[in-house]
Order: sequence, then C-alpha cells, then structure tokens
Amino acid sequence: MARILGIDIPSEKRIDIALRYIYGIGPKLAGEILEKTEIDGAVRAKNLTEEQLAKIVHVIQEDGYIVEGDLRREITMNLKRLKSIRAYRGIRHERGLPVRGQRTSTNARTRKGPKKTVGAKRNPNAKTGIH
Repeated sequence: MARILGIDIPSEKRIDIALRYIYGIGPKLAGEILEKTEIDGAVRAKNLTEEQLAKIVHVIQEDGYIVEGDLRREITMNLKRLKSIRAYRGIRHERGLPVRGQRTSTNARTRKGPKKTVGAKRNPNAKTGIH
C-alpha cells in the first residue's frame, strides 16, 4: 500500500479513485491534483514511483488544500462557534435535528434516530385481570 500524508491508499485502485481515500479530497480535487502533477488518472496506485508520490504530496501541501486532521479540526471549530453564539444552525446541531430546513413531522429518521413511542395506547380488547 502506498502512503500519502500518513494515509494508506489502496494499491489496486486507480490513482484518481485512491486519492479520494484522503479525507477532504473528492473527485474534483483529485482531478486537479493529478492535472498539476501531470500523472495519468488511470495508473494504478501500486505502479506509482516514489517521485510521483512525492509530487502529489508536494501539490497537496503547497497549494493550501486543507485535508485530514486540519479539516476535521476546522469543521469541529465551526460547529462549536455556531453552538456558542446560539445560532439556529448550532441549536439544530445540538439537538440532533436536520439543519438545512427539512421537514421533521415525518421523515428525518436519519438525524432523529429510531422512533421513540411516547404514550402507548391501551388495547381495549386486552384482558385486564378484572372479571
């Protein structure tokens, strides 16, 4: 397995796909990086030379792309800021509800989790033990 910025990227995959295993690099950014380094995206990660891997690392660091730990830290700090100023989005994050205006009366199960039954209705046909 090749290592880029301390991340193991799968060696059997094409390099344009393998770069996406780095947090913060998606399809567009992977294409830009390969364009700048002049590496063909169809090449398998295992077939890259040390020089090509060094070029990729150099482009990621020098062009100011924020990836991995720095990006995670930045996102966390943004959420903490929203919560501390009591912004609407911050409150929704705190409560675990949808943040971007989706309806919550139905759906929203991904954010809200499994249903929590509040008041179970009594079954009138159930035997109560009283004759």
